[in-house]
Amino acid sequence: MNLNEEVELLKGVPIFSKIEPAKLKLLAFTSERQNFAGGQEVCHQGDLGDAMYVILGGTAEVLIDKAGGGQIAVAEMKKNSFFGEIAILCDVPRTATIKAKEPLATLKITKDMFYRVVSEFPQMAIEMLRELAHRLEDTNRKLQAATANKAA
Repeated sequence: MNLNEEVELLKGVPIFSKIEPAKLKLLAFTSERQNFAGGQEVCHQGDLGDAMYVILGGTAEVLIDKAGGGQIAVAEMKKNSFFGEIAILCDVPRTATIKAKEPLATLKITKDMFYRVVSEFPQMAIEMLRELAHRLEDTNRKLQAATANKAA
């Protein structure tokens, strides 16, 4: 895939949709394209996070560790989704394990580049906040359902 094709893909990602093509080209050029086979881990819960990822193609599972051992799938992410932003925004270890469910193509954006792009494009931060708010709302709904089922 060439640089222009990556820019076209990035335009389809909601958090980048308002960024001008020249800046997207810089982002694509300075980011690292990474491919993962089905079943392969992209990042592991508890690891230090130095980058976020945008899914360019494929599907990934979001897994969290269970208290007694093992993992549980809590979400699925597809093309145009992003993950890893919490670790770099909050300087905390990865909050989940991300595993490719099928062949997965990603763009790895380093912490430094992420902050550079966000400072130049506040609209990106707003779009990211919207997505994080949706995730929180979904998590709260699932928690309420789980609590209601346990009480019944």
